[in-house]
Amino acid sequence: MSTLAAERGRAGAESVRLGAPTRRTRRRRNNLRNALLFGALIAPNLIVILVFSYWPTIYNVYLSLTKWDLVDPQPTFVGLRNYLSMITDTRFHSALVNTAIFTGISTVGSLVGGILMGLLLAAKLRFSGFVRTIAFAPHLLPGAAIGVLWLFIFDPTYGLSRVAFELVGMDSPRWTTTSDWSVWAITLAYLWQRLGFVTIIYYTAILDLPKDVYEAASLDGASGWRLHLNLTLPLLSPATLFLSITGLIGAAQAFDIIATLTEGGPGDSSTTLSWLIYATAFRDFDIGMSAASATLMFLLLLALTVIQLRIGDRTVHYQ
Repeated sequence: MSTLAAERGRAGAESVRLGAPTRRTRRRRNNLRNALLFGALIAPNLIVILVFSYWPTIYNVYLSLTKWDLVDPQPTFVGLRNYLSMITDTRFHSALVNTAIFTGISTVGSLVGGILMGLLLAAKLRFSGFVRTIAFAPHLLPGAAIGVLWLFIFDPTYGLSRVAFELVGMDSPRWTTTSDWSVWAITLAYLWQRLGFVTIIYYTAILDLPKDVYEAASLDGASGWRLHLNLTLPLLSPATLFLSITGLIGAAQAFDIIATLTEGGPGDSSTTLSWLIYATAFRDFDIGMSAASATLMFLLLLALTVIQLRIGDRTVHYQ
């Protein structure tokens, strides 16, 4: 009996030893199967991102180190010559200044105007639903259509600009054909297009603010604009951070409004970095310089975004 029991014990122990690797093998197979399934599911999106986002960026950096006119079979490597040329290029300096004016005024102006309109809409005045629709409509229009519309508005002979200036006894400036006004023309048109989007974002954020905080503040005597300055603006800081980052990036990349209204002119008076990149590549056929300008714009936007996020870490109040 003892011998039989011993043999059974050895057989059970051996089956346990044989069963343990089998379970580990099954787990490994399941993990491998899940990994392959995960890879198969994300592969289409990953391939699209790599092919249409990361690869063009990497190839653009390579082109910025070359000289190419789209005619030669292969680009000629010139190192940092394109970047060094930009340092002394007055056209690039002008485009940088115009970009700063265009992006700064359109971003800050849309934030200020958007929060004021958002507060008015949140007050539930009459026809607020109709006003929301009208305010958001420009954001749905393509930039080319916005440009054509503002061409008629800026027309010094027949446009609404002439009517507005005549009310104060002045002649309408030639917005799109004079170097003193062209950059302001594209800025106003883009600001008008973006204002509706910013307004709706602020409006929905205001509706989502906690009511008990306002009730407590009103009991402490806060009211009117003081209440909005000390309470509403800090609570809206997450929306402000989002809108400032997206507004800056969107304005720096604006192209269609500029193409329709001024084409960067007269001269280079309304040329921004986005238009300079296009004009250098497809009008001057200097692909290397155009790629260098695009790379520099990417680095500037990246640096500004990082700065905004760092500032947001200290000033944004999340509920």
